[in-house]
Amino acid sequence: MFTVLAAVSGMGREYIRDRTREGHESARKHGKTIGGAGVTDESMLPMALHLREQEMSLRDVAARLVIATGKKKGQHPSPATVMRCCVNTTSRPPRRLARDHSATLRLVSGLGLQGHDPCGFKETEGPSA
Repeated sequence: MFTVLAAVSGMGREYIRDRTREGHESARKHGKTIGGAGVTDESMLPMALHLREQEMSLRDVAARLVIATGKKKGQHPSPATVMRCCVNTTSRPPRRLARDHSATLRLVSGLGLQGHDPCGFKETEGPSA
């Protein structure tokens, strides 16, 4: 009985996902954009990288940056926006972990996600702080 209900539920999810994809494709064909307006600009990336090189946290960097245009003009970007802005462009050495996150690192590496570090945890040599 539960197997049948699970199968019907799975089919329902697939149907919703397919309809959503079709809607997004149709909207793109008509020139609509999906998602919110971008808040980063050309001047934000060099400043964010400069602040990250000074060992500032993502929160501190976000607090120093200001959105220059658009609906959110004058506000600060989120730390996640700063991280997306800086990803794959930073040559900053990894910071030592305050806590032991080896289980998370093992989980990420066990999933085959090398190079993808969603938590910002990186292993470093030597004792942790």
